[in-house]
Formats: sequence, C-alpha cells, structure tokens
Amino acid sequence: MDAHLTPDALAVETAYLRAHPSFERPYGWAWLLALTSESTALAESGAFGESGALAESGALGCGGTSGGESSAHRGSAALGGGAASGAHKESGALDGGCESSALAGSSVTRGESSAPFSVRRSAQQWRAALAPAADAVADLLLAWLPKATYPVRHGTHANSAFALGLVLDSAQRAGQQRLVAPVAEKIRAWYVPDHGAATRWEPSGQDFLSPLLCEADAVRRVLPQDEFAAWLGVFLPELAEADGTSFLPPPRVSDAADPQIGHLLGLCLSRAAALRGIAGALPDGDPRTATLTAAAEANLAAALPATTSGDFTTDHWLATFATLALGETVAD
Repeated sequence: MDAHLTPDALAVETAYLRAHPSFERPYGWAWLLALTSESTALAESGAFGESGALAESGALGCGGTSGGESSAHRGSAALGGGAASGAHKESGALDGGCESSALAGSSVTRGESSAPFSVRRSAQQWRAALAPAADAVADLLLAWLPKATYPVRHGTHANSAFALGLVLDSAQRAGQQRLVAPVAEKIRAWYVPDHGAATRWEPSGQDFLSPLLCEADAVRRVLPQDEFAAWLGVFLPELAEADGTSFLPPPRVSDAADPQIGHLLGLCLSRAAALRGIAGALPDGDPRTATLTAAAEANLAAALPATTSGDFTTDHWLATFATLALGETVAD
C-alpha cells in the first residue's frame, strides 16, 4: 500500500479522473471515497489487536470488476483493475487490484496493544495522498447530480442507489461533508415516490446488486425510522406476508467461474448487507425484521465460501462484498 498510494501516483489518478468526468461513474467514485474514508479511520484509530485484524479484513475499492466486463472496467487502475492507459500504468496507484487494497479493508478492529508495524502512520500517508482524488470525485459528483435526471436501476456497476449509499457512508470521514446534503436529497427525489416493487423481478442473469434492496438500503439512510418503516410497506408490500425462506432466496449459480454468472455470488453478499441494513433501520418489534434477517443469513451462507475459492474470477472482488455482508461497513 505504501508503494501504491503515493502522492505522485494519486496525482496521475486525479488528473485522469478530471480529464474523463464519466469514468467509473458512480461506482468507482464511491469506492474511492470509501478507500479514503477507511484510510482516515485507520489513521485516526488507536491501538490494534495483535491478531492481525488488517490481514483479516475485506478489500475495499475492488468491487465487481471481473474478466467478463467491458474494457473500461477491466482497465481501471483508478479503482482496482489494470492499466487502461499509459497514464494509469505509470501511476500504479491502485494497480494490482484487490491484492494491494486488502490492507485498506473495512472498519478496523481496535485492540489494546499495538501491531508490530506502523500501520497508523502509513494510513496517515495514504489519507493525505488520496485527498486530491477524493476532492476530484466530490467535484465530479456535484457537477453530475443536477444532470442525472433518472436513476440507473440495474444490478451492476452503474446502479445509482448502491453508489450513493456508499457515498453517504464515506463522505464525512473522507473529508467531503459537502456531498452529504445533495446526495441525500437526490436519493429522496429519486426513490421516495416509488411504490409497488416486486421481488419476482429479480435477479437478472448477471446482477451483483439487487436493485430493490439497494434502493431500500439507500432510502433508510435518509429517512427517519418511522417514515422509513412506512415507506418500506408502500415500496415493497409483499414483505409483510413473506418469511425468511421465501423472501429473496439465494439464486442458483450454475457456473461460479463464469465472470458474469459468477456475479450472482456477489449478489448474495450484497443482498445480505442490504437486508441487514434495512432490518436494522426498522423500529423494535417490527415483524418484518425476522424475515429480513433470515434472508440475509441465507444469502450470506450461500456465497461466503466462494470468497476463498482460489478462482481469481471471483476471489479478486468478492471479499469486498463479504466485508459489507459481515457487518464491517465503512460507516462507524
């Protein structure tokens, strides 16, 4: 990480982002802010346990960039892939993908004794190096949001709800408080009027995100608890009659090594994270909580073993979603 997250390398990444204002929008932008946020959390944390919490944490900033994706996603050095251009190859800021970003994993386990290396000092350097890129992403987001008339609702990289939710979780700690109000307002404008969704619409064949759950998980971040509980009943009325075995059961993954079919493993993990988030946003005693929790556990159990399969097709990105599904979110 010290070799990749340097001021010179991130300066090239920042220049590339500003020169290509739609590159990695909005998915990669959100992960860059998450990486900045996590570096900040690590830099500002106290002692670390001796058990190696960093080595065990998931890899933020990798996402679902897999071999079957477009060249833009395969080539993104800015957020986890190889070099799309000479500038990216030379910078190598995050070149090497998830292997290097594993150390920037989600919320650090805090212990009573210090780790045997200066992680905190390194994280302070990463945070400083990432700051210009985070500024660029914030500027690009603020320029894009007024032009984004409609949300993107499909279950892959361009999904608006997933990215904006991750931005809300990351913005303040990444030093971009200015994003919170406009992003929250866009979520309310896009999604609060929605109603009558149905789980039979999902999944699509190469989803790694659930459009319905991403939307609900974004809305729970911007509405008070009682308002969210009422909205969820209007948005997803079938939830009131569902149970944990019938509500969004894990999809059948016919070929985990296929770079697009394998996305469905990520869908299970991102579902688990969203289901848990939605359940936690409901009032105590809400009968839907049990259904949501059971569905989260079923989806997590179905996909978690794949995170260590040894197959690069899935290993290089599933850890990111496993981290979220296990409850180690970028938000404290």
